[in-house]
Amino acid sequence: MKDRLKWVDEFCFMGETASGHTLIMDGGVEHGGRNRGARPMELLLHGAAGCMAYDITAILKTAKQDVRDMWIDIEKTQADTSPKVYTTINFHIVITGKSVTNESVERAIQLASEKYCSASIMLGKTAKMSYTYEIREQN
Repeated sequence: MKDRLKWVDEFCFMGETASGHTLIMDGGVEHGGRNRGARPMELLLHGAAGCMAYDITAILKTAKQDVRDMWIDIEKTQADTSPKVYTTINFHIVITGKSVTNESVERAIQLASEKYCSASIMLGKTAKMSYTYEIREQN
């Protein structure tokens, strides 16, 4: 199966992925949509964050780190004029676990951001990417 994007109505589109999943994209009311789904630029950003999270998790598991929770807070800026590309993106990675080391997290972020996460590496061609993190100890 190929990836496909199908127009639903007005500014709403349904995506069908090659892996068999669906998603809805729509514009905001202020732009003629009905706010029934995420904006395409939001999905682009979340795809990159998801890619980073996946790779970081895999690397930390391989390093036998006891990760119990993780999320990424995203801060970004966009160009003021079209094309309104992202110009800066910071992924703040929050990891909760038991005895998770700074060294393992820094290595995981470095490997993900420089070698494995195709989505964030691609965004880095137009946006200044930065990565910060914090580790929260859980007993």
